[in-house]
Amino acid sequence: MDVNLIFKIAAVGILVSVISQILKQSGREEHAFLVSLAGLLLVLFWVVPIIYDLFDTIKSLFML
Repeated sequence: MDVNLIFKIAAVGILVSVISQILKQSGREEHAFLVSLAGLLLVLFWVVPIIYDLFDTIKSLFML
């Protein structure tokens, strides 16, 4: 696993939380929710292939 991925996830988390707080303060809770959802989906697109590789490695390790 690459350390850069951890920094990317942290940066997205910080950015999403700041934007969400700004939107909530301005009374746009729906947009804040959509920004949070978009951040979650972005991180999932980065993490799911790594999890797939992990399960593939475990599968080949136990020869299932």
